[in-house]
Amino acid sequence: MRTFDVFLLAGTLVASCPGAVGVAGSGAKTLYENNFEKAAAGSVPDELLVLDGAFKVQQEGGNKFLELPGAPLDTFGVLFGPTEKEGIAVSARVFGTGKGRRYPAFGVGLNGVGGFRLQVSPGKKTLEILRGDTLKQSLPYEWTSGAWVQLRLDLRKSKDGWRVSGKVWNAGQPEPATPTISIEEREEPLAGRASIWGMPYSGTPIRFDDLAVMSSATD
Repeated sequence: MRTFDVFLLAGTLVASCPGAVGVAGSGAKTLYENNFEKAAAGSVPDELLVLDGAFKVQQEGGNKFLELPGAPLDTFGVLFGPTEKEGIAVSARVFGTGKGRRYPAFGVGLNGVGGFRLQVSPGKKTLEILRGDTLKQSLPYEWTSGAWVQLRLDLRKSKDGWRVSGKVWNAGQPEPATPTISIEEREEPLAGRASIWGMPYSGTPIRFDDLAVMSSATD
């Protein structure tokens, strides 16, 4: 993965939001959002920092999304939104398909390249929280091929450190009231941008849509 060389640059860039800043439930402020409807097919919006991978805006059935091709088989990511340390959340819709016994993996992240990541790993049938390349927590999870799923990752300051929590649910269904997976972290996070990640191990494209970064309440 050829991303470390852009880590310092990525941590200092602040995105310009394509839409107006709004409010997203419970008084949380929306800091960034992008549904790609204003982007030209075949392009990459200027405010996205592609770490690696041939990401391009594509269109199908009247809907636009950011697509990662099914080859090569590696780990690819995109950074977006403002540089933040805590009190922040990221969400996105993701679509992928399996092929035979091969499955993609994908996720959303906070705090830049080496930060926290909420990752769906269908090959292992797990939902995971990682910090950089270190697995912090893993729970059983059954992924459905060919269906959009919604991911949300929150990072909040807590009494004894930081609480990192993730939710995953079928797109179009109500958001779960409680986290699907969570950890308590004592080591202070670094400021960085939100991210999406794709690993097209099935050899089929992975699609991302409705990227959003929101403020997250402090416990």
